[in-house]
Order: sequence, then C-alpha cells, then structure tokens
Amino acid sequence: MNVAVENGIYISDKAKNKVEELMQQAGIDRSSYFLRVGVAGGGCSGLSYKLDFDNEQKPTDQVFENNGVKIVTDLKSFLYLVNTTLDFSDGLNGKGFHFINPNASRTCGCGESFAV
Repeated sequence: MNVAVENGIYISDKAKNKVEELMQQAGIDRSSYFLRVGVAGGGCSGLSYKLDFDNEQKPTDQVFENNGVKIVTDLKSFLYLVNTTLDFSDGLNGKGFHFINPNASRTCGCGESFAV
C-alpha cells in the first residue's frame, strides 16, 4: 500500500519551543507574524539557509502550518526545502537552529550551508 506524504516544511518540538520563546522575548505578536525560511546563494557548500520573523506575505509564497507554527517560504527556496525539518539543538556540540534537509547532497561543518 502506498501512502501519500504531503510535501511541506516541518518544525520539531524543540525548534517550535525556541521560536515561541524568541518571539515572546522580542515582543512579536504570533497572530500577525510568522517564521520565514529561505535559501540564498553563498556559504561554504554553495547555498545557505535564511531564517527570520516576517509579517508580509508575498503572492507566490508557499505557506505551511506545522506543530502550531506558521512557516512561509518563497517558491524558489521551497524547491530546495521540500520535506525539510527545522530543528533546534542546545547540546555541547553546538547550539542553535539546524535544518534536516533530505534534498542536500552535502553539508558543511557549520551546518548553515549545503549543496544539492
């Protein structure tokens, strides 16, 4: 039996908690702001991730809701980010957000850039 999986962008529980904490610390209204993820040229592997809060949605943006968080990306970035999960690590080996991207053929040691 084949089960269709919805293509999207996902967020782990740890990342969701950190996003909510950062929004609260910055005094950002969750009802009007969302998490914008994207991809830009650069970084040691050729492409790097972008992550920010935004409140202006563009007509071609792709919009996802996962784990109670609204996630928005531009169409070009979505082609690189389809089925990616945003995670957060607070361990000794590195603290911060990182992307678990099944489309990346290689990543760099910093975890902030990748290649397809």
